[in-house]
Amino acid sequence: MAASAAASYKARKEAFVSNLYGSSLTEINLVTLVAAAAVFLWTALQKRYSFFTPYSPVALLADFLLNVCAILFAITLYSSAPLVLNVFLVTPAVLFVFLQTGGQSTSSSDDPVVNPSTKTPKKPTKVSPVAVNGTAASTSNAAATLPVRPFLTHYRGSMLVVTCLAILAVDFPIFPRRYAKVETWGTSIMDLGVGSFVFSAGVVSARAVVRARPNDQASPAATATTNFVRRFLQACRHSIPLLVLGLVRLYSVKGLDYAEHVTEYGVHWNFFFTLALLPPFVEISDSLTRRVFKSYETFALTLAVIYELVLNNTDLLSYILISPRGPGLLSKNREGVFSFTGYLAIFLAGRGAGMLVVRFNEPVPKVAKQSSAREVARRERQLVLRGLFVKSLIYASLYWLTTSLYTFNLTVSRRLANLPYVLWVVAFNNAQLFLFGVVEGCGPTFSYEAEDRDRVRSATSRVLAVYNSNGLVLFLIANLLTGLVNLSFNTLDMPPLQAMGLLAGYAVVVTGVALGLDKTGVKIKL
Repeated sequence: MAASAAASYKARKEAFVSNLYGSSLTEINLVTLVAAAAVFLWTALQKRYSFFTPYSPVALLADFLLNVCAILFAITLYSSAPLVLNVFLVTPAVLFVFLQTGGQSTSSSDDPVVNPSTKTPKKPTKVSPVAVNGTAASTSNAAATLPVRPFLTHYRGSMLVVTCLAILAVDFPIFPRRYAKVETWGTSIMDLGVGSFVFSAGVVSARAVVRARPNDQASPAATATTNFVRRFLQACRHSIPLLVLGLVRLYSVKGLDYAEHVTEYGVHWNFFFTLALLPPFVEISDSLTRRVFKSYETFALTLAVIYELVLNNTDLLSYILISPRGPGLLSKNREGVFSFTGYLAIFLAGRGAGMLVVRFNEPVPKVAKQSSAREVARRERQLVLRGLFVKSLIYASLYWLTTSLYTFNLTVSRRLANLPYVLWVVAFNNAQLFLFGVVEGCGPTFSYEAEDRDRVRSATSRVLAVYNSNGLVLFLIANLLTGLVNLSFNTLDMPPLQAMGLLAGYAVVVTGVALGLDKTGVKIKL
């Protein structure tokens, strides 16, 4: 009887996440907008009252409630009214930022820079002509070449928060079925989350490319080839831990008879295998980009278009969707194998966006040699945001072109990671980066110079920063906790109040682990 009940429960769980059709883009955008709205309120509190400096227990609680719990509410309690939650968050933020109060703002841009750790005035730093022009910046000045941008931290941290929350919340009835991954065709929040995880990894990978590029460009051809071999072997070594994690997940799922959705990636494939394949293929793509395409976005679009043409002009589409499963390994895991092409394109597009975001992309015009570092940072941010805005418009237009009834009439498929899916994910994430950048511009003033590091830190949410620091490790921990909860509780029949309590406790644990890793200085790169 026990075995029969367990089998019945497993079948119910698999049916719970199968044959779903997703939700509209409007609803998805409203739900995901909560993350930026929460950061906006955090930023407004910090600008007006320096609420998070010093970082007291009350500040930590407020940070957690805003940047973790608000997202949890958006995908559960407020899932039927995400616009209301956005209004609740944005309204006080607008009042704090744009309406004058009786007293002066605690961080007025006209005041001397205040060191948040000592609260003592400090003269604004001046920018050298080299840093202003951006044409001969010294590679030793890492802060000027590769600035730490709070809006990038907020973007990636929020994405990781919603990912960690959704992978457990999806197993509860309080999480709407329209937010879970679709069966084949359609859009949903979790479908977007998978692609956004890959895109954000591409964005942050640009830092390593920028650091290594001057050395490669100065090397002769023979040395460049040697460098490629060395980088490729290093990329393969980086894949090994992810491959091991994929195998551990595979054997644990099969060994524990855990419920699984076969059409998501296949019989044996999982997301860790996709992540494990990325480093070596990205290294090959990087070499092709430098020598042939000259642009990561161009290569990404070319790859996605070729894949779409193959899907629609050969038997590949029917092979992936309707052919018998097995007996070969390729047939059993065809979704995971072939969708990798789309995820590689998303990663490369993310790296292209990262090349704009992580460094001074072009000279800042019309800036006097004695301009303050904060003024230069403001103008340089405007250039970056302008580039992100243009990218968002281009990808959104291409998405409309491919999906419109009057043109190509294609449909998004995360299962295939086809061209419309790639364009949707890339357009959304460029827009998210732009939105978080606008929010940063509404907050406390600072520069990207090394001398202003304390003020940069004070403009960054501590909770989102710790999620960003150990993102992949937290994703692994969240997966382990998700499995533990599902093996310990009947999530399918859990009442809303109990489900929210369990999800809130889970959020506390994951955030606590992130804070603990940061406190001890541990930063694990897989």
